Amino acid sequence: MKPGYNTNGLAFHRWDDAIRLIAETGYTSVAITVDHYCLNPYAPDLPRQIVAMQEMLAEFQLSSVIETGARFLLDPRVKHEPTLVSPNPEERSRRIDFLKRCVDLAATLNSDAVSFWAGQLKEDLQREEALQRLAAGCREVIDHAAAQNVKLAFEPEPGMLIETLSDFTELLTLVDHPCFGLTVDIGHLQCMGELPISQHLLPWRERIFNIHIEDMQQGVHDHLRFGEGEIDFNDVFAGLRQIDYQGGLHVELSRHSHMAPEVLRESWSFLESCLKSA
Repeated sequence: MKPGYNTNGLAFHRWDDAIRLIAETGYTSVAITVDHYCLNPYAPDLPRQIVAMQEMLAEFQLSSVIETGARFLLDPRVKHEPTLVSPNPEERSRRIDFLKRCVDLAATLNSDAVSFWAGQLKEDLQREEALQRLAAGCREVIDHAAAQNVKLAFEPEPGMLIETLSDFTELLTLVDHPCFGLTVDIGHLQCMGELPISQHLLPWRERIFNIHIEDMQQGVHDHLRFGEGEIDFNDVFAGLRQIDYQGGLHVELSRHSHMAPEVLRESWSFLESCLKSA
C-alpha cells in the first residue's frame, strides 16, 4: 500500500508547498484534486504547471491519482455542479469535457487513476432513466481513458445517485470496461452501513484502483480525523491485507485545511502504526 494525502486537505497552501509537505511527512502518494489553484485544466499556464508537477513528483518519488471533486471549479455558484446526471445535456457535456481533460493530465503525469463520482440527482426522474444518463457519460469518458491506457476509479458518494458499492453494481450492468473500477472511500462504507468493511472490500478486490481513508460515524457523512469516528481500523487493514491491496491509500480531510500541517503529521502517524501492525 502507498499511504498518501489529498491536496484538498491543504487548500490554503500553494500546491508546490502542499506536495513538498506531503512528501516530507513520509507519504509516498498524493491525490491531486484539480482546482482553481492546482492543475486547472482551463488555466493559460497549465503546460508550465504540468512540467513543474512532473518535476516534483519525480523529485519526491511520489505516485499520484487525479481527483475531480473540486467544489466550485465548473460553477462558481453551485457546489460540484454540473455533473454527469445534470438535467441539461450541455451541462453534462461540460462535466464530460472536464473529466476528459483530467484523463489527459493523468496520462501525462503517469497517474494511477482518475477518480470521479456520479453527482446528485436534482430532478424528478425514474432511477433507471437516471442510470442510463450516467452510463452514457461514463462510456464517453471510458472511451477517452482507454485510448490512453488510463484507469478510471468511480467513487460511490453518500447523497449522490451512486451512494454505495451495491449501487455501483447497478451501474456495471449498464457500462463495463477493464479500465473502469472503483475509488472506495472507507468512511463512506461506514456512513452507509456497508459493514463489516473488510467483507465489503473482498468482492471488489480486482476493481479497487484507489482508496480514500478517514474516520466517520455511521449515518453521518462527515470526514473526521482518525480516532474521532466509529470505524474499526483493525478490520479495515485486515480487509486490505486480505485483498492484497497495493494502491494509494489517501487521507481525505478537506475541511481541515486550516490546520493541515498538524493533521498531515497526525494522520501519517496513525497510518504508519496501522501499516506496521498489518
